Amino acid sequence: MSTEKGAEDPTELMTTNSFELSRQTTGSSMTSSLLREDFAYECAVVVITFVGMLANGVVLYAMVVAKEHKKHVLIFNQNLLDFVSCLFYSTVFTVRLSGIYLSGTSGYWLCLLFLNGGISWAAFLGSLINLAAITVERYLKIVHHVWAKHNLRKWMIYSAAVFSWIGASRSVPVPAMLNEAKPLRPTIIPVPDR
Repeated sequence: MSTEKGAEDPTELMTTNSFELSRQTTGSSMTSSLLREDFAYECAVVVITFVGMLANGVVLYAMVVAKEHKKHVLIFNQNLLDFVSCLFYSTVFTVRLSGIYLSGTSGYWLCLLFLNGGISWAAFLGSLINLAAITVERYLKIVHHVWAKHNLRKWMIYSAAVFSWIGASRSVPVPAMLNEAKPLRPTIIPVPDR
């Protein structure tokens, strides 16, 4: 292989990642295929989450109108968590699509809450916790029907619904704050002489 002036080094192409490739576009080729794929993906996520919000909103409305939300508290809570999760995911990807310039304290918090997806993870984890509570409740009502009839109280169901919100909101802020960009510092481990 010749290394003429203007020829690309083949090893350089192997060491670049997708972010670097998108930054290397110049002139009229500013919209590379990677940028178009990311844009299409993010637009698809916004559309899908909007449809999810509509569907969960219809189910929530139907449960309230039929007064079933008091009988099936955990199912209602699951639909509410899914609605909120879709709302947050659509917000995250809409903010990403808008290309807002982030600076200062407000930019830091916008990045912390929306751009890294921390707020959407809270609703997602709450949904997982609530699904586990629904599974336990259904298992007890079907397999241990007599025990559940005598011992499973309404306050237990309501506390499981509340715990799904509190447990998820408590578990997200720490990982989201640790996910902020920091320069990597090499760790030097001393090797003892023999």
